[in-house]
This record gives sequence, C-alpha cells and structure tokens, in this order.
Amino acid sequence: MEPVPLQDFVRALDPETLPRVLRVCSGVYFEGSIYEISGNECCLSTGDLIKVTQVRLQKVVCENPRTSQTMELPCNFQGYFTPLNTPQSYETLEELVSATTQSSKQLPTCFMSTHRIVTEGRVVTEDQLLMLEAVVMHLGIRCARCVVGLEGQQVILHLPLSQKGPFRKWEPSAPRTLLQVLQDPALKDLVLTCPTLPWHSLILRPQYEIQAIMHMRRTIVKIPSTLEVDVEDVTASSQHVHFIKPLLLSEVLARQGPFPLSTEILEVPERRPIFLSPWLGSLQKGQRLCIYGLASPPWRVLASSKGRKVPRHFLVSGAYQGKLRRRPREFPTAYDLLGAFQPGQPLRVVATKDCEGEREENPEFTSLAVGDRLEVLGAGQAHGAQGNDLDVLVCQRLSDQAGEDEEEECEEEAESPERVLLPLHFPGSFVEEMSDSRRYSLADLTAQFSLPCEVKVVAKDSSHPTDPLTSFLGLRLEEKITEPFLVSSQVLGLQQHALLPKPKVKTLPKFTKDGSSTYRKIPAHRKGHRPAKPQRQDPDDDEHDYEEIVEHFQKTI
Repeated sequence: MEPVPLQDFVRALDPETLPRVLRVCSGVYFEGSIYEISGNECCLSTGDLIKVTQVRLQKVVCENPRTSQTMELPCNFQGYFTPLNTPQSYETLEELVSATTQSSKQLPTCFMSTHRIVTEGRVVTEDQLLMLEAVVMHLGIRCARCVVGLEGQQVILHLPLSQKGPFRKWEPSAPRTLLQVLQDPALKDLVLTCPTLPWHSLILRPQYEIQAIMHMRRTIVKIPSTLEVDVEDVTASSQHVHFIKPLLLSEVLARQGPFPLSTEILEVPERRPIFLSPWLGSLQKGQRLCIYGLASPPWRVLASSKGRKVPRHFLVSGAYQGKLRRRPREFPTAYDLLGAFQPGQPLRVVATKDCEGEREENPEFTSLAVGDRLEVLGAGQAHGAQGNDLDVLVCQRLSDQAGEDEEEECEEEAESPERVLLPLHFPGSFVEEMSDSRRYSLADLTAQFSLPCEVKVVAKDSSHPTDPLTSFLGLRLEEKITEPFLVSSQVLGLQQHALLPKPKVKTLPKFTKDGSSTYRKIPAHRKGHRPAKPQRQDPDDDEHDYEEIVEHFQKTI
C-alpha cells in the first residue's frame, strides 16, 4: 500500500478489518516531537507503528462548496441526503452528450457544471442543476438545449457543445441517511443535497477519533483523523510485531499471575525512592526481575523507638517472630487520654505532675497531684463560666492504696466514688497503670489491643541475628497498615529476595527489583494528627525514614 493521508485512510477503512497496523511515513509530527493530541500526549516519529483498534465518528462538518461556509452536524442527524453528481466527469458538453446517447439511457438527462457559466446574458452558477433536452442548431452552431430554474422561472438556454466543463451527470437515487453516505466510498467528497438544510448543495467532511495502541504506551492513544500525517498499512507484514505495554507493580498485582513472572525494569523513579538502602542501587533500567507473588501476611506495623534523643522508625513485617511485652503508655493531656480510651476496656492512669484545676471556670475542675490515680470513664460536657458548654474528660478518682486487694478496692470506690472532670486541654501528665507481664507475638498484640501502644521487645526474632528492636528501652507501635507486597528477586542467580510494596501512584516505574539488605528504609507513612504529640522535623524533607524489618525467604531461583 502506498502512503496516504491519515484522513483518507480512515475514510476508506472497513471497521470489520480492524485491527490494522500503520507505519508513520511523513507529516507535521515527526522526529520524536511531542504534542498533546485529544488530551493525550503522543509522540509520532517517522517509522513508528500504530495499531488501530477502533475508529469512532466524532463529528461531521458540512461545507457549502459555493461559499465555503461550514456548519457542524451531530452524529445522529436525522435528515436524508441525495447525490447531486456522480464520480464520472466530462470535459465538454459534447462528451457528455456522446456518453448519454451511447448508453441505454437517452435524452433528456440532468447534469451540473463544476464552474460558473455565463451565456445569453445569464449566469449559471456552479452545481446548478440543468436538464439537457436535445441537441439543436442555434445560430448556426450545434448546441445543447437546456432548461434551468433561474429566479423561480424555467429558462431555456442554448449551450454550445464545445462548452468546457467539467460537467457531471445527475441521476436520481434513493435518499440516504448520514451514516449511509459516510459508509459508501463512492460518495466520498461528492456534492449532496438535503431538504432539511439551508444550502442547496453541500459536501460532508467527517472527522474521526482513532483509538490505537503504540509501543511503550500504558494507555490507549487517541488520535484525530485530521492529523496531517501520511501512513502506510503494514498489517500483512507486521503479524510478528508485539506492542509492549508497561505495567506498574499495582497492575502486576491486579493480574494475579501467573507467577513466577519474568519482567524487565523499563524505568526507575527520579523522585525520592521507596526504599533507601544499598540494594536500591541495583535497580537499573534494563535489569531483569522475577516476581514470585504476594508476600504473606500482607500487613506491616509502623513503630518508633523510645528513650533516645533522635528516635528511629521501623516498618515491622507481620511475620516478625520476636516477643513483646506491653509497657505503660504516656499521655501529655486529657485529650490524649480520651483518644486512647476504648469503651469496655478499662483505662487507669497515674498523674506524674502537679496541676491546678481551673475552678473559676467550673468548680468541678479539680486539681491533681503527683500519684493521683484515675480511671477514665469517657467524654462529657460541663458548663463554663460564660454559660457555654465545654467538652471534658470524665474520670473517677481511685484509692491511693494501689497494693490492696482489687476487689476490696472496687467496693470502697463504689461506696464513695469521686468524679473528676478534666478539660480536654488540661496540661497534666499521665502514665498508664498496668500489671500485664505476658509476652505477646506481634500478631497477637495487634489483634488484642488498639494502636498506638507501648511495648518492649524481650526476645528477638531468631531468623534475624542482628535484630535491632531488642536494643531499645521501648517501642511505640504507631499504626497497622495493610499494603500488598510482592516477593521478588533478580534473575542473575542471586539468592537474596526482596519485598516490593504496591505503588499507589502512577508515577512509579513499571517494575522494580529486589535487593539483599534485610533492613531497609522507606519514606514515612503519613498518619493522622494526634493531639499534643510533638512534631519532629526531619532535617531533609519533613519525613521519617522507616527501617523495614522483614522475614527471610528461602526460595531461590
């Protein structure tokens, strides 16, 4: 197939033959220039292949051939069209008469001129319908006697047979709908007439939207048929061509296999990477990666160290096998106490500093001294000095004799409970009263208690000889996150495997690779605001670095 304009190719295309593979030959868009086409950024270079999968009619432009005026017709236009000429043209009237008399049809016949004719003091406009009745001698010249409607009257004109055209015969045909006209290649660019439109003659110029697949494009490319590009149909010689579609890790996950899946890195991120560790340096364009499937369990816990000036932050795998013991939580304000309170789960605290109550605001706002024991009952409201309602934390004061039998203590408190109201902004300091000495696994701890909570790692994970969590006086388990991770490794025979989190944004690369470090760092997980919690600024970019504690995978390639 010879190169043709894209518009001509689409006009002649039979949708039943899709898909078709085209090669870009020449045009405005070449040599890798990037343009935005119908909301899609598309790079068309000379030699590029385009696999056309669908062609959709966008709109139809109706043009008046006499005045060049245009109007837009909707795709569901209900009018009917009739051709005013045929593809066959004749250079002179004598050729038209000769062709007519030699055919089965005889005179009279109707025809039109593609140019304006001035004769006998009258003007016949282009595309004006004339009826040729007979060939006669007029003023000694062989002429065609024609009848034409001018200014509402039937006028007889004598046109010499030597009159030059081109001329087109007009044969009446059945009216056709808009789609029927567009689907008939014989009617392409012919002059038509439609009774429901204001113009006697018109030409239809459809505009299509081409949906195509291009190499290394993640989405369908939409190209207007009016693009000034020449294309060549190479479908027959391109049966072996496969158009590569890049995938994000999230798309690999959505496909659900088959695993293991052999892949190649096509792009690496330019922004701050997910993991900050030596293995990230091995993630280079062109490297091969084998993905084995989903890691189990799919959840992680965000944890922060306690007892150091500069805390460390960890992303702990749900498969972590170390043993943890609960530690008392600390609460800087009454608002934090309310946030940690869970109905049905008793929360008892001890005040760790003296604090005066705002009795002028409400007489029930009592003072607290170091060692005062309270049991949190829940949220409430109290009347302020200005007559407004204030949100408060309702507590119950407990006996100072913490070592007595629990049942006797409960009976005494039941006899004379003292209600304590604390404004939510109350700047006290509290520590949780706890007597739990059990050793929990990470899975059991997160299942039985709400986060955040304070813990101490009392036995390290035996699969991690250098488990760093045992070196801290305490850990704060911040939040449990459920995020699918993929088990992967390099294809070059390395036995180390890595966990890859599913990217949530489209700017991440299609594929990333494994590494060999057990402890990795990732950017901070954004968490909701917790009141009165001091915000620490990372010196680089306002984010923590989370070191990841992951399980080992024995599977190798």
